[in-house]
Amino acid sequence: MALKMIRRHSPKSIFLHWFNAACWFFLLFTGVGLLDNKDLQPFGMWWVHLMQGVFGSAANLLLAHEACGLLWASVMFIYALVFIFSETVPFLKEIFSFSIRDDVVWLIRKMTLMTAGSTVLRKLGQEPDLPDQGFYNVGQKMFAIPAVLGGAVIACTGLVMTFSTFLADPEPVQWAILIHYIGVCLVFAGLLVHIFMASIASGEQPAFRSMFTGFVPEDFAEHHNPLWYRSIKGNVIYASETAGEAAEEATGGKH
Repeated sequence: MALKMIRRHSPKSIFLHWFNAACWFFLLFTGVGLLDNKDLQPFGMWWVHLMQGVFGSAANLLLAHEACGLLWASVMFIYALVFIFSETVPFLKEIFSFSIRDDVVWLIRKMTLMTAGSTVLRKLGQEPDLPDQGFYNVGQKMFAIPAVLGGAVIACTGLVMTFSTFLADPEPVQWAILIHYIGVCLVFAGLLVHIFMASIASGEQPAFRSMFTGFVPEDFAEHHNPLWYRSIKGNVIYASETAGEAAEEATGGKH
């Protein structure tokens, strides 16, 4: 019996996700390459020499980093503004919504299940069932919030450094460099956990695949994101319906 697949992510949100990821890794690798200081360099000075060799010079490396940073910040800002009511506001409302009791229980049980298993959880007097979650579970929200806030800080400090030639006082630039570096380190630490939870953690593979296809199995959504699933019940978009709509558009609505 074929799985019934339902729409979880729109094509434009999938694009934004992978655009953001691609920019992040490019900015990370080039940014670390700009740290020409052995006391701050996490990879070693060989990475600085490698990046400068790839781009031809330190000046070209800096130019590429700044250009990508400006592109990233511009696209994210424009996207958030254009889709403010359909995407941005619902996203922010979702990630900043918490149920203290249920979310704390979810975190404790989820971490115990991942590390010790359901047997240990039952010995502690807890059931392995997780409290109902919405479109994002609390673990995803705990990454999304610092990622959004940290991304804003990184973008703003990056702009200060990029346009530092227009500043007469160098002090704001020095502070921007420090805050930028700390912000990247903190967000990157969360990114590692996010990558593990999204692509490696047991049971999360359907959600990971949905970032390519846009769809998840209906029973997965009903089990992992029941609050969201119940909220869209009656307005579910199935993969077969999407294919049918595309075929109808291609034929001009003729059958």
